Amino acid sequence: MDRFVFLSVDGLSRGAVYSAFALALVLIWRGTRVVNFAQGAMAVATVYLAYSVSSATGSYWLGFASALVGAALLGGLIEVVVARRVHDAPPRNAIVVAIGLVLLLQAVLGIVYTNEYLAFPAPFSQTAVVLGVSPYDLFVFAVVGVLLVLLTVLFTRTPLGLRMRASAFAPEVSRLLGVDVALLRTLGWVLAAVVGSLAGLLVIPTELGLHPTAMDDIFVAAFTAAVVGGLDSPAGAVAGGLVVGVLLSYVGGYVGSDATPLAVLVLLVGVLLVRPGGLFAAPRARRV
Repeated sequence: MDRFVFLSVDGLSRGAVYSAFALALVLIWRGTRVVNFAQGAMAVATVYLAYSVSSATGSYWLGFASALVGAALLGGLIEVVVARRVHDAPPRNAIVVAIGLVLLLQAVLGIVYTNEYLAFPAPFSQTAVVLGVSPYDLFVFAVVGVLLVLLTVLFTRTPLGLRMRASAFAPEVSRLLGVDVALLRTLGWVLAAVVGSLAGLLVIPTELGLHPTAMDDIFVAAFTAAVVGGLDSPAGAVAGGLVVGVLLSYVGGYVGSDATPLAVLVLLVGVLLVRPGGLFAAPRARRV
């Protein structure tokens, strides 16, 4: 029973981090209708920035803030310089560009910081206090909960969020109505980069350490979470992240860590076969 409780709590804490990263994918999908496969590499780059600032100043929170600011600048720069050129191109063009960005960012980070694992501390203790829950776990749960509420309000209760969704679904009509589609797409990339950076700051202290490829496995799990929950649903991203986290914890604890990639693949394929839009996808209106 103790093992089950431990695995459950560990799965929920990991799932919360997957949820945060899945929210970044949902955010950019809602704002631009693009799945950013470079999201993980962008997040790692900003965590390296946090590492550098924290090492130079001795302040974790100053590094934390620097990473978020750097993520906003990086997201806007990539959208303006790179992504804007493939927005109206076939989807495969955006995928190829994103893969190129991953290789470029990882190569630059490896040159600047080497490929050694660097210790990146957590702001709170990771020692379990009650039922296997640590203060850091509570911090992660709180951050993800606040993110979910803010993104839900943004896209359902604010004119800005509604304009972002409209510009993503019908850019030409939005332009005719006076909406600055290019600006809103840039804003979508900025917000997604900030949320992705936040997810990286949350997860890397719980892994082996900071490395140019530190977010690769996390991206796979988070992408699965976003697809399971529905790429257009922030609540679905959170639920999908928790499902993936608990599933991987149980499989790793009872079967073995070697079986976890297969478990993710089976879950992804199963959801795509049964409900391709995701478990929390809104029903589409039928057109005659």
